[in-house]
Amino acid sequence: MPCLALKAVVSGVLIAIASTMAKRYPGFGALIASLPLVSLLGMIWLWHDKPDAENMAAHAGATFWYVLPSLPMFLLIPALVAGCFLTIALYALTIWLGPRFAPVALS
Repeated sequence: MPCLALKAVVSGVLIAIASTMAKRYPGFGALIASLPLVSLLGMIWLWHDKPDAENMAAHAGATFWYVLPSLPMFLLIPALVAGCFLTIALYALTIWLGPRFAPVALS
């Protein structure tokens, strides 16, 4: 349980830093938010819990493919609900089409 709390605190601090920077410097806050910090932290936590290179490669590959359908949401941020529905639809499409293009990463 202490490990879960540490993960939550570290992850939360990074999000807080990005949002705080964005208040004063929107471009710099966006740069911090655009970094794959969540993915990197997830990979660090995953490696710590299960140091398996094959599992890590599968996770990294799947992360790449699942980032793609989430990108158009940022174009619809002013219409947040529409952006969320678009992202859900694109995730569903990725889950359906993904195995045809990246069978190992999305299996």
